[in-house]
Amino acid sequence: MKTLALIFGILICHASDVVAQTAPSPDEISNYTGLHAAAAKGDTSKIISLAKSGSDLNARDGFGRTALMVATYQNHMATAKALIAAGADLNALDSERYDMITIAVVANTLQMMNLAIGSGGNAKLMTSPYDGTALIAAAHLGHVEVVRSLIKAGAPLDHINNLKWTALIEAIVLGDGGKNHQLILQDLISAGADINLADGSGDTPLTLARNRNYAAMIKMLEAAGAKP
Repeated sequence: MKTLALIFGILICHASDVVAQTAPSPDEISNYTGLHAAAAKGDTSKIISLAKSGSDLNARDGFGRTALMVATYQNHMATAKALIAAGADLNALDSERYDMITIAVVANTLQMMNLAIGSGGNAKLMTSPYDGTALIAAAHLGHVEVVRSLIKAGAPLDHINNLKWTALIEAIVLGDGGKNHQLILQDLISAGADINLADGSGDTPLTLARNRNYAAMIKMLEAAGAKP
């Protein structure tokens, strides 16, 4: 019972990672000035003007967010492009250690994520309080196209977060066993992710899938030669 309680506690704790990202609140937005205010509104011309006048492109709000992060949260593509063109830091981390890429990943805004990667953002960056990666977050959430783009960008397939889980393991233990997580599992296997890396308790992905009766995932792993 203690083991089950511990596992349940870990799952709840890590599930909070999905909502741990803190978007600017309405009150914060109403109090923004300068670049942050322009980013929140999607006022691209103001961004360009402020950048030309020498505003600090990487200035932080009270939560460590840059204007580029704010534009990402608001999904203002043109504004984000203007900030990047002016030299904003694509790999800055906020107070919870999230970057532009991971913010876009969690929101499932594929175009914004691809903008960040295509502009030089680091898809290999360690982010979040869980020492994770954008790929782990995407696998957890079942964001198929995002996972595929991250794999193509060279995101680390076998990174182990501080809960001792990889992206492949998270697709199983935090997924629902449905189509999206099945596709992600297959994409990770096809990309060369280690199918036998065990979790912190020594359970392999195949064992974890069997424990959840995820028949399709079990079949994929067995076909790839996974060990119990």
